[in-house]
Amino acid sequence: MLSVFSSPSRYTQGPDATLSLGSEMKRIGLQGPALVLAGRSPAKRLSGTWQQAFGDAGLTHKVHPFGGECSHKEIEDVKQVAREAGAKVIVGAGGGKVLDTARAVAAELDLAVVNCPTVASSDAPCSALSVLYDEEGRVVDYRVYGRNPELVLVDTTVIACAPPRLLAAGMGDALATVFEARTCVAGHVRNMRGGASTRSALALAELCYQTLIEDGRDAFAATQQQAVTPALERLVEANTLLSGLGFESSGLAAAHSVHNGLTVAHGTHAFFHGEKVAFGTLVQLVLEGKPSSVLAEVMAFCRSVGLPITLSDIGLADCDRGELDRVARRTIAKGETIHNEPFEVNPGMVADAILAADAIGRRWDRDHAG
Repeated sequence: MLSVFSSPSRYTQGPDATLSLGSEMKRIGLQGPALVLAGRSPAKRLSGTWQQAFGDAGLTHKVHPFGGECSHKEIEDVKQVAREAGAKVIVGAGGGKVLDTARAVAAELDLAVVNCPTVASSDAPCSALSVLYDEEGRVVDYRVYGRNPELVLVDTTVIACAPPRLLAAGMGDALATVFEARTCVAGHVRNMRGGASTRSALALAELCYQTLIEDGRDAFAATQQQAVTPALERLVEANTLLSGLGFESSGLAAAHSVHNGLTVAHGTHAFFHGEKVAFGTLVQLVLEGKPSSVLAEVMAFCRSVGLPITLSDIGLADCDRGELDRVARRTIAKGETIHNEPFEVNPGMVADAILAADAIGRRWDRDHAG
């Protein structure tokens, strides 16, 4: 099996980076017209900045509002708009679902894609895959594309002004990276690009975790003041670049499958992807029989930035056995990455690990109350 490492062609990060969007695109040979697929808040805040950035670079652009879900219908709708606009490049501006949709549209139309995350809430921006949901918010499919984004541009001034909970959700997504990477590397399983992990991919995953532990709390505090600090810059890089490269080039395991399973429970729909992944990470650690010291460090970190460690924290305080069984069955569906674990999994094992993780989290809360 060949080793495969994937990354965007160019990664640009810093305060007011949006002003350089047009010039950064031209540096790598991208031309207009550009279709900007934008979430509501980014469109409201950045329309004037895009006008300046594209205008200064001599590029034309059109802004199209995102419909709210990365679904088959949304992808088809945006494809039609892109065709009508004669777009040569798709620019996604917003959260993970916006970027996933932009990636899907660009891939199906064989266009370049530029991702401009306006929140650091997931590690989606740098990857070459999309997670598709149905209109009820349940995960239905993964799509993997032939190439990564041509450009990922991250404006930390914009990130700092987003709700702190979104940054914490990104930390939850990034938290899983090293534990899933270690499992995949040890098991010699194929990564998200169909090859073996490289040493560099695992090293980036390890650096991602180290950065979360060292800078997570300070970065979270910075966003509470809407301040761009060195700690925030390092943390945004961890959430976006390090986690993105680490997961794609090393692989996923149980944590993200548990997230996908949780999406069938209606009570979890008010919670972000990374929040459910954080709980999924605890479930993976329990499933793998990791030492209590590892679980304790992860739970302490989660609580320091407001991430969930119990079922109650993700809207499932009253989860009955029937619902738990539905979650467990979805978690081990065919093709899920939980099958990268070095042992055979079944719904009973998953349900037991979820209940155990919840009990350990509740005990940790009791022991650290006050």
